[in-house]
Amino acid sequence: MSNAVSALNGEVHKGFAEVAEAGLQGMITLRGDLSSAKLKKAVKDATGCDVPATRRIVMAGDKAVGWMSPDELLLLVPYAEAAATVASVEAALAGEHALVADVSDARVTIRIRGEKAAEVLMKLCPVDFPSLAEGELRRTRAAQVAAALWRSGPEEFTLVSFRSVAGYVMGLLEHSARSGSEIFTA
Repeated sequence: MSNAVSALNGEVHKGFAEVAEAGLQGMITLRGDLSSAKLKKAVKDATGCDVPATRRIVMAGDKAVGWMSPDELLLLVPYAEAAATVASVEAALAGEHALVADVSDARVTIRIRGEKAAEVLMKLCPVDFPSLAEGELRRTRAAQVAAALWRSGPEEFTLVSFRSVAGYVMGLLEHSARSGSEIFTA
């Protein structure tokens, strides 16, 4: 068995904001009836988090659950725990109409940090960043590729995209964060 390698090998770029690959992240897609008591219990047992409200992400330590659509959640767990988490959620949902899939190796996680982190993303994503609250999750586009993002701290955003376009997304973010390309607002 081979050793897992992150999509961008820890690539980091510093401009007027820092853009850095976050490394390996366990990611599980869970599709089903989000109002089901059985599903809610399975999510809570696996992550310590409640099923989030629409367009929200909730966190408990190194685990999180993001609302992706009316019947889809993204469970974030440490990479080494992804397979075991899939197995436990599948077992907990036995008999329930649901899909549980480990998508860890199909995604990349990138963090954008700094006082002007939102400016990096403003150039690429059709999102109203000044009104994006901490813990609010958006499915959107970064230029021409699908992405999900959230404000993960006061001066930090986390972006998730497909591994197959990781280099493209990192290139976009790096270019957008280059010093001298800030957005000047009054």
